Amino acid sequence: MDIRKTVDLSWDEFDELRDPRPATNDFDAVVERAISRRGFLGGALSFGSAAAVFGSGVLGSATSARAQAAAFNFTPIGIATDFDIHVPEGYEWKPLVKWGQALFSEAEGAYTPETGVPVEMSDKVFGENTDGMETFTHDGHVLLAINSEYVNPKINLPADSEGMPKNADEVTLLKNMQGVTVLEIADNGNGWEVVVDSPYNRRITHETRMTMDGPVAGAELVKTNADPDGTSPKGTMNNCGSGKTLWGTYLTCEENFNGYFGSTETSQDQKPLVLPFGFDRYGIGAEGRYAYETFDPRYDFSNEPNEPNRHGWVTEIDPSDPTSTPVKHTALGRFKHENAEMVQAADGRIVVYMGDDERGEFIYKYVSNGTWAGGQPTDGLLSDGTLYVAKFNDDMTGEWLPLTPETTGMPLEEILVFARMAGSKVGATTMDRPEWITTNPLRAEAYCALTNNSNRGVKPNAGGDETPVGGPNPRQTNEYGQIVRWRPEGEDHGATGFTWDLYVMAGNPDVHDDAYAGSENVTPGNMFNSPDGMAFSSDGLLWIQTDGDYSNEGEFAGQGNNQMLVGNPETGEIARFLTGPYGSEVTGLTWSPDRKVAFVGIQHPGGSWPDGEGKPRSSVIAVWRQDGAEIG
Repeated sequence: MDIRKTVDLSWDEFDELRDPRPATNDFDAVVERAISRRGFLGGALSFGSAAAVFGSGVLGSATSARAQAAAFNFTPIGIATDFDIHVPEGYEWKPLVKWGQALFSEAEGAYTPETGVPVEMSDKVFGENTDGMETFTHDGHVLLAINSEYVNPKINLPADSEGMPKNADEVTLLKNMQGVTVLEIADNGNGWEVVVDSPYNRRITHETRMTMDGPVAGAELVKTNADPDGTSPKGTMNNCGSGKTLWGTYLTCEENFNGYFGSTETSQDQKPLVLPFGFDRYGIGAEGRYAYETFDPRYDFSNEPNEPNRHGWVTEIDPSDPTSTPVKHTALGRFKHENAEMVQAADGRIVVYMGDDERGEFIYKYVSNGTWAGGQPTDGLLSDGTLYVAKFNDDMTGEWLPLTPETTGMPLEEILVFARMAGSKVGATTMDRPEWITTNPLRAEAYCALTNNSNRGVKPNAGGDETPVGGPNPRQTNEYGQIVRWRPEGEDHGATGFTWDLYVMAGNPDVHDDAYAGSENVTPGNMFNSPDGMAFSSDGLLWIQTDGDYSNEGEFAGQGNNQMLVGNPETGEIARFLTGPYGSEVTGLTWSPDRKVAFVGIQHPGGSWPDGEGKPRSSVIAVWRQDGAEIG
């Protein structure tokens, strides 16, 4: 593998290059079950009283927009293919914070369009490639906690490094531009802006000292030379989605941590390097994506074989206390976490829904043993409980399977460190890349974005589990994605049974007239691919963000740049609200405390957006209605 080429790959492509699993031909009989669009909609898609929102015909764009507008207080917009942001008439936007923007006075002017940010200031500015984020208020201060998922070395490093660090300082630079930013914002009459030098401003990076709780804390699997007790890991990495606890702290989710580790040990006698247990399933190989292992022994698993086991967790951060130590909650399991959606069971137990964002992996939930009410202590709520994995049945029912020593035959510490293997042992349903999960504030139901899966019905997952066509994953080589939703038995998120349906199957009705056209609520006027980020606003509308193919060609003709749409859970209607600049992913969404401004993340934009010169800068933008009304 030419490691210098890996930085140009998506994380899915990186995993596929590292571990190309052989194609199989055992799914032919299963593929025949992939029924036509009409047949599928008749049997598996349900929208309550509005099961056929747009009838059987394919609507033109103008007709489609008018039909959708009735359900929303904005006029849906069309696609875009340019390097700008587009929002509906009557709305405005502006950047709130950009990669390299100073959080402290000493870093003012540190970013330049020509060179980016110097290493000595890289932990004093806003990080790169923004993703999940949440809003908090504390003593009258408005705080944002924002993930920076990964870096683009060809943009961040000097040109002569050719996209790969050539010394320890350059590795430090990349480390510091990732992780989490906590910052204060205020509206002083010119819209929301960053409060420079706020005592709450803080960077949490790959080097930040943390603690670990739950059953894995102190286990042999997480002990290292630097931390022989196995309780004080350093750093959080590849922070993708997020969550917010009921008691007002931030949950940051570690996703593609596998790409940061490698080995300086060479193969012996032409034999491949022997990898530690579990590395194959989690995509950890001899060469890291960023060559960290070359300059930092912590990332060299020939030196620290347990270090990768200390990552891939949900980490809790208190934005209101800049001196607090982040906590990795091992009871929630280790996998490629997308986000963490916290709700409460009917009896007061804490429930956290989580997706494992890789093709053919699983959906999980954690249920605490203890209960909680406002103002009570939170000790143990995220460290003492049971991890479950989802099984979806073809009859549109499902169950949460407990991952325990009794059900898996594994010790508890191994269940949590190797949650994927535990899920395989109990027969969990392989899913089409489970991304964000969100819950409806107006009723007991949860939604998960299954973004896409080119391997569906073609290859097993990394653990050898088959990925048959059927259930909530109804299409072979699924390039478009879908959103599954489930309703727990008794309207209780603590229940182990549920019923499910599909809220939408993304697709392209201009190109296809079968299941790949999408469900009936997808039309030429609102079509999209690869749903990813999701969040409910307080009025019960579902906001959907995409991270897909923006070529606007072939299978994706007419779909334009990545976008943010709004869906009505009751009718199934979906309308396009925002389009991002060419090359970007639209990811991360939160609101101002008065719900009048939406903060939206724009990751890896193309061109030189938003400045119009120099380097592209991932940013968070503010969007508001010109009449000052609420939008969230």
